[in-house]
Amino acid sequence: MIKIGLTGGIASGKSTVAGMLRECGIIVIDADEIAHRIMEPGQTAWQEIVAWLGREILTTDGIIDRRRLGDIIFTDPTARAKLEAITHPRIWAVMNDAATHYAAQGVKQVILDIPLLIECNWQEKVDEIWLVYASQQLQLERLQARNHLSKAQALARIHAQKSIEEKQKVADVIIDNSGDLAKTRAQIAILSARLLL
Repeated sequence: MIKIGLTGGIASGKSTVAGMLRECGIIVIDADEIAHRIMEPGQTAWQEIVAWLGREILTTDGIIDRRRLGDIIFTDPTARAKLEAITHPRIWAVMNDAATHYAAQGVKQVILDIPLLIECNWQEKVDEIWLVYASQQLQLERLQARNHLSKAQALARIHAQKSIEEKQKVADVIIDNSGDLAKTRAQIAILSARLLL
């Protein structure tokens, strides 16, 4: 099985690209979806986060307040490292189990949608790295509009990741998502056709 790591900067349009790949019939395993699942109330990661940050990190219905958590981890590298130590091994274990399951069914390739692929040093866990590219200015505009953040909040989230230029250095494929969706879709059509040969 070919494992392709799909990554990109925050608000680069990676989820849009992942959706286009799914439309082409390619299996996508999403790290963010898994992160949400492992942090659901009662899960071990949820328990560890609540023991660490207290119940004030929860909404009134017991769910981890992701915005509040984001405000903590995007301004404190030590806190971010602690959260990653709790969540990342669990996320990878679930992703790897899912890939193994698909391989047993005869699936020849999967996309592992991992925003922090390079930050986690998981490059060796995948066969290729596909990077969704958008300039930092475009990331900033999209992130402020999407998440209703101030410029300072948005920049803190962008700077918590490696720069898009650093990620370009290790990418095997660069998908330019700085134009309109038709241009992005055309790139995905070519890449998916190559995969599905």
